[in-house]
Amino acid sequence: MKRTDNLTAMPSNTHTGDFLPLNGTDYLELYVGNARQAAHYFQTAFGFQPLAYAGLETGLKDRESYVVVQDKIRLVLTSPLHEGGEISQHINRHGDGVRVVALWVDDATSAFTETTRRGAVLALEPTHEQDDAGYVVRSGIRSYGDTVHIFVERNDYHGVFLPGFKPWQPHYQPTPVGLRYVDHMVGNVGWNEMNTWVNFYANVMGFAQLVSFDDKDISTDYTALMSKVMSNGNGRIKFPINEPAEGKKKSQVEEYLDFYGGPGVQHIAVATDHIIDTVTALRDRGVEFLRVPDTYYEELKLRIGEIDEEIEQLRELGILVDRDDEGYLLQIFTKPVCPRPTLFFEIIQRKGARSFGKGNFKALFEAIEREQELRGTL
Repeated sequence: MKRTDNLTAMPSNTHTGDFLPLNGTDYLELYVGNARQAAHYFQTAFGFQPLAYAGLETGLKDRESYVVVQDKIRLVLTSPLHEGGEISQHINRHGDGVRVVALWVDDATSAFTETTRRGAVLALEPTHEQDDAGYVVRSGIRSYGDTVHIFVERNDYHGVFLPGFKPWQPHYQPTPVGLRYVDHMVGNVGWNEMNTWVNFYANVMGFAQLVSFDDKDISTDYTALMSKVMSNGNGRIKFPINEPAEGKKKSQVEEYLDFYGGPGVQHIAVATDHIIDTVTALRDRGVEFLRVPDTYYEELKLRIGEIDEEIEQLRELGILVDRDDEGYLLQIFTKPVCPRPTLFFEIIQRKGARSFGKGNFKALFEAIEREQELRGTL
């Protein structure tokens, strides 16, 4: 399927001479215990639409994958068909989680060459995949933990998703909820590993650091973490990277690392143009969100200034607000969507702001701690 859209629709300053030009997020592949049920969940709860399927009926013998889509977001949900093998091992080690962060490029061979000669570890050599709808070239490199980046070159492909996939057109096609694109994706890494991966994205992939937060910015009475945000040249790909910091009790990053069995994608932030409508629809479909105390909203206007939304609506839904020099943003975070307390989603609407909600960190992390306390892991 030829892609000509701006995947993130975010303003950016293109760097001339970018050795790794990225057009946006192509797809995210999750390894899950039951791909069919996971696809049904993301359709029912999050409003994704069925797009494509690959498995026994298409000639695959080791796995099956369902692809769901909403606007510019594509999720690939993959399960093994036999015990043993890479997918089973990934699920045994991590539970359900993100394995592949695929990036849309014009030249997957060049992307592979440029990153591997700068030190990236091979995940997939440039591979030409073809069917009656054209061809795709994919290549890949390893990132933190067992996460990989796959570079996808698809300008000469007009099929439903990738060669080897067929259209998936079940009768059940629930209404979308207004999710538009991947805004950013957050990775959790181990103690003292944040700068290692900051340097990886800077030196190997040509990213620049947008902002950093230390344990004074991101801490509560009990737990702390540190974070740096890396962005590619045109601003369409943003990867905040977290590591734990010393606190009185176990931080959310430590809890993640314990249950995930190492570094990995902590949450996926997806953008909407109408967060109140989107969150209302998600809540009505059974998606559960973290809640902050009602006291958060008592002085919200004094802290944030004038906004377009009614404070009572935000309070009722639990939506948070923060402002920077360029505008404000609204955001809310789901509870973990897997059995382990690992992967969750953020719903975000930007009204000019390009930051990440620093003013909400304390209230958010206290809400996470309340969930940790219920789980007995704080």
